[in-house]
Amino acid sequence: MNSLSFKNVSVVYGEGTPFRKVALENINIDFPTGEIIGIIGHTGSGKSTLAMLSNGLLKPTSGNIFLENTDIWEKPKEIGKVRSKVGIAFQYPEYQLFEETVFKDIAFGPKNMGLSEEEINERVKNAAKFCGIDDASLKKSPFELSGGQKRRAAIAGVVAMDPQVLVLDEPAAGLDPLGREEILGGLISYQKQKGSTMILISHSMEDIAKYCDRILVLKEGGVFMYGTVGEIFMQAELLFGASLDLPQITKLFIELKKRGLTENTDVYTVRYAKKEIEKFLQ
Repeated sequence: MNSLSFKNVSVVYGEGTPFRKVALENINIDFPTGEIIGIIGHTGSGKSTLAMLSNGLLKPTSGNIFLENTDIWEKPKEIGKVRSKVGIAFQYPEYQLFEETVFKDIAFGPKNMGLSEEEINERVKNAAKFCGIDDASLKKSPFELSGGQKRRAAIAGVVAMDPQVLVLDEPAAGLDPLGREEILGGLISYQKQKGSTMILISHSMEDIAKYCDRILVLKEGGVFMYGTVGEIFMQAELLFGASLDLPQITKLFIELKKRGLTENTDVYTVRYAKKEIEKFLQ
């Protein structure tokens, strides 16, 4: 079953003007329920446009977007229901914090959904836990928090809405390695427990390789590659040739292949690399 499906979707900005620009063209993609899909591509490839399409923040110029087999634009007046089911955290979401306390900021979405006070409290508590926010921080003003903690609070506000699909646009951008690990690790734990679908947009191939089940590669507004992580990295040299970044460990194995030391270039994690290197030592 697919959570989200894009059928012949195109987005054109400035149609009928000298500034016409095709952002996405004829996109046909299914996002399976319960999987983590990584989206990569150069700046301007259409990643953020696709994110905005996913919950109706942007309407396609042509084509259809289905959420669990229902066209999200079938009833335009009910697009708000779609936005409660597909949550998006854009880059640097901490700039969107505005409430008096962290608790109130996280509770903002669930409160607008008309939930009971008890349900709101439960959702805030769970979201804070997954995002690594302690009880003491919930009572603080969001502007008292560090940059990393603000990021956690902002993402927790999206998680608290308990979306069926969670779209994360560079959730770990600008954070140190430990901060990246903590935020992404918590979000993956949330996804596994809920069985929801997660779409992770990132420039970090290491993060994509480590956490995702599938990878969508966008190039100039179109689908360049789409498949499981293993399928994509079997074509690592094609990615490299298209000037897309690769995990450092994959780059190493590409060099080893050039020297005739291995045939495998679909090595994308340290654990996988360890197994391959052990073969040489046997």
